[in-house]
Amino acid sequence: MERAILTGAWIVRDRAVVGDDVCAEIKRLLAEDLVELGRDESGWYTLFRDRRDGQFWERSYPQSELHGGGPPQLAPISTSD
Repeated sequence: MERAILTGAWIVRDRAVVGDDVCAEIKRLLAEDLVELGRDESGWYTLFRDRRDGQFWERSYPQSELHGGGPPQLAPISTSD
């Protein structure tokens, strides 16, 4: 099964900037299904493994120029990567 890249976005709701539904799904996956394996020195890239099926995932922040690093992205990666 091919996995999709999950890219969060920030939206304005009631005059506050909050994460969208994709940000919420990334947060849920991190809390419930993914185990952190390591991160780079900068902290911008973190490697996870899905405890259910062994799939590797990388969390990054593609809009790192935004305050706090911007919304997260979670991308499946192969074992060769």
